[in-house]
Amino acid sequence: MNAQTLFAPGDDGFAQAKTAVAPMRAVSSLPPPSSALRTTVLPRVEGDGAEVRLVAESKSRYEPIKTLGAGGMGEIVLVHDQDIARKVAVKRLLPEASDPVMLARFVDEIRTVGRLEHPNIVPIHDVGVDELGRYFFVMKYVEGETLETIIRKLADGDADYHRKYTFERRVEIFIDVLSALAYAHANGVVHRDVKPANVMVGRYGEVVLMDWGIAKPVAAERDLARGADATLGEENDRGRMFVTHVGALVGTPAYMSPEQARGEVDKLDTRSDLYSACVLFHELVTLRHYLADRRTLGDILSGVMDYEPTVRDMKRSCHHTQEGLPPELVHIAVDGLAKDPAKRYDSAGQMIELLRQSLEGRMHVACSGTLAKRFLREAARGVDRHPRLMFWSLVGTFLAVIFTAVTLVRMIVA
Repeated sequence: MNAQTLFAPGDDGFAQAKTAVAPMRAVSSLPPPSSALRTTVLPRVEGDGAEVRLVAESKSRYEPIKTLGAGGMGEIVLVHDQDIARKVAVKRLLPEASDPVMLARFVDEIRTVGRLEHPNIVPIHDVGVDELGRYFFVMKYVEGETLETIIRKLADGDADYHRKYTFERRVEIFIDVLSALAYAHANGVVHRDVKPANVMVGRYGEVVLMDWGIAKPVAAERDLARGADATLGEENDRGRMFVTHVGALVGTPAYMSPEQARGEVDKLDTRSDLYSACVLFHELVTLRHYLADRRTLGDILSGVMDYEPTVRDMKRSCHHTQEGLPPELVHIAVDGLAKDPAKRYDSAGQMIELLRQSLEGRMHVACSGTLAKRFLREAARGVDRHPRLMFWSLVGTFLAVIFTAVTLVRMIVA
């Protein structure tokens, strides 16, 4: 499939992506899917002790509970697995999403996620076709809330959330996101849609990077997200710039890398994911998106390609509901938002090491704030190693300051 992306003024005066895409042939040799109902296979156990009876029964294995989310191609439903007696999440294609291209994209998602076995990536348990002929896959249900919800509640000034999600805890969450990316990148897969809405924090503190629907092996020639324009995910109150797009642009505009915003999908590599991750980190730390003042899709894309925030910009953008923005986190986020991929972090692993150093007080000295924190940390380590020496050194320093002050006063009086 050949595509050429151009930018021209749109109706709102801002640059709009216009892509000429060679039509993808939607051909399928698959027979119509079986409509056989997925049923339970385990027998019902009755009685106890010597009176145990195994009663064979056949009923629908996945009993729907509620819809968790829906988009243009599919929906995610919370169901009760009646064989294993647990809640799981089922993602299934909508009846109208019967186009071979959409089905192929769904199959790619299943196989991509299925081979990425990592604690920070939701595992797939099963695949099948339901009684209405809809393809689906079953995955672990993570009970919790998205990072998008957490950021919103922090920005609203929720005191409980500020106590729970300290800067240290937010860094730990982000390290888990980077761990998922590091594993995917090591296996040659780029996510292409890293954003707070796609990060789930479970009730036990577990962190998972979700929605790999437009992920792609870096070396793959086929990219089914580059087909006809479509939108995945509901349009919400945050507007088109915060939902996933496929077609001319692949990803979520507000979290795209500059190369994504330019439509250079064939050139995307792991550094594009790291840019999106740093946009997420900026928002997680400051509680404001770095393009929060942009109001149109065209303006967002222009900002993604041209606006490079500085340390001062990030400090100034910090939400009013919090104080004491750690300077080392500011520098890490800003360095990752370089427009030139060559100037960004080389890998997720490099970022993880920097963040772990910051948690331990071993941050890189980049300003007066990081210098002061590094000095205090080293002083504290000195107390642990040589408590008496450090105590008398402190006493000596204090006496020297007093002596100097007294001497200056005497000189002034004289």
